[in-house]
Amino acid sequence: MIERRRDRNLLCQLIADRITATPAQRITFAEYMDLALYHPQHGYYATKAIKIGGQGDFFTSPHLGVDFGELLAEQFWQMWLILGSPSTFTLVEMGAGQGILAADILRYLQKQHPDFFAGLEYVIVEKAHRLIAQQKQILKDWERLSWHTWEELPPEGIVGCFFSNELVDAFPVHQIAIAHGKLQEVYVTLNSDSPIFTEVFAEPSTPQLAEYFQLIEINFPSSAYEDGYRSEVNLAAWQWLEQVAAKLQRGYLLTIDYGYPARRYYHPQRHQGTLQCYYQHRHHNNPYIYTGCQDITAHVDFTSLENYGARCGWQSVGFTHQGLFLMALGMGDRLANLSQIEDTGFQAVQQLLQRREALHQLIDPTGLGNFGVLVQSKGLTAAQQQQPLKGLQIPN
Repeated sequence: MIERRRDRNLLCQLIADRITATPAQRITFAEYMDLALYHPQHGYYATKAIKIGGQGDFFTSPHLGVDFGELLAEQFWQMWLILGSPSTFTLVEMGAGQGILAADILRYLQKQHPDFFAGLEYVIVEKAHRLIAQQKQILKDWERLSWHTWEELPPEGIVGCFFSNELVDAFPVHQIAIAHGKLQEVYVTLNSDSPIFTEVFAEPSTPQLAEYFQLIEINFPSSAYEDGYRSEVNLAAWQWLEQVAAKLQRGYLLTIDYGYPARRYYHPQRHQGTLQCYYQHRHHNNPYIYTGCQDITAHVDFTSLENYGARCGWQSVGFTHQGLFLMALGMGDRLANLSQIEDTGFQAVQQLLQRREALHQLIDPTGLGNFGVLVQSKGLTAAQQQQPLKGLQIPN
């Protein structure tokens, strides 16, 4: 606790120094969020503050058992087949958490698809050094697995699939607002009281914010939006799409995250945006407390990923929701098989009920099952593009 408080104090001072060093005495919210989450020494993802799992600040689908990873592995196997079973197929997991998902995928492919596994290269791209240490501990027994920075990946050198689960929601976002009928940006400045950070509105820091709404075909601002309306713009996701496109020669990009299409995201009634903070499994909307000790996220605008992706050379393969995606890949069969277990012992029944509950959580349309699943491709032949992915088909 003392170490966490010290990191927080050091980070707050570092951010305050960054603010006072600017001519206008302010920084964009995106810069504040980047420092709060990703500062290499004191940011949330760099310190012992980060706790993932049932007792932590948040949990993800892999924490509910091996099924999520195994069903994803089935989709990766089909991608390999569609690409013509290349001798080397590279899976690049971006933001691998604790490494649980990677272990589930590798274990399943080794057992169920040894021909695919024989040519598999598994690469993790991760910014947080503390998470890398956890990943290397969990994955220490696996070969053909490596960690790389974006700079270390060869240009257009990868045939395979880049994928992420709950990554884009943690990219630093610009916050925007409407004041006096005009588009304004939210900046962070210093406050004489506690918390030490507060907000001011001013002209946008970049013309890309206005360009963003043109790209997603949202008339913003307009008479439909009242003064005080605010939301988020994820320009970092554009840079990420460019990065991935520059590294992939041929294959897929699979993105799983919570979010909406643009017309739902920027609906006039969603007047306070989607920004959320997670601290000790509780969520709130104040990013200026627990600085460096809490997660900060914003929902993903999937329309932006599709439309800007087209500029980067990505072709949209399809969009669905996690529940439908997993059902199409065989989740229904797994649920049905649970009813055939004959062991009626107390412990067996308890384990069965727990697993059934976990599977239902993965497809729950009011929770994880409502996460978006977007698949994009690059470099496929016309014949390969016409082959439907199993996960995007309507489940039986």
